[in-house]
Amino acid sequence: QVQLVESGGGLVQPGGSLRLSCAASGSFFSIYGMGWYRQAPGKQRELVADITRESTTNYADSVKGRFTISRDNAKNTMYLQMNSLKPEDTAVYYCNADIYAGAPALRNYWGQGTQVIVSS
Repeated sequence: QVQLVESGGGLVQPGGSLRLSCAASGSFFSIYGMGWYRQAPGKQRELVADITRESTTNYADSVKGRFTISRDNAKNTMYLQMNSLKPEDTAVYYCNADIYAGAPALRNYWGQGTQVIVSS
């Protein structure tokens, strides 16, 4: 059974930094596209950043220049370095990935989420 597990969330002051991690575990062959999403209270889940297997990246305009997404394919892990955090970054952050665990096709998986609170 494939699982995605996030870690690294917490409470941070405005202007601070956090690093989120997402580790894939279980039995599978390959991880393809991965991404971070977030959902603030009363709002829809939105894409924060995504990254291809070859590490081509894409960012939401709201986080460009502040957040950096990366991955380590050997460790089946994805990261999100978040700098210059703002109160509006407060949300539950979710890891997402397309994983091939055998026929018939790729499946899309979600992690359980990790809370990020930016507040003084």
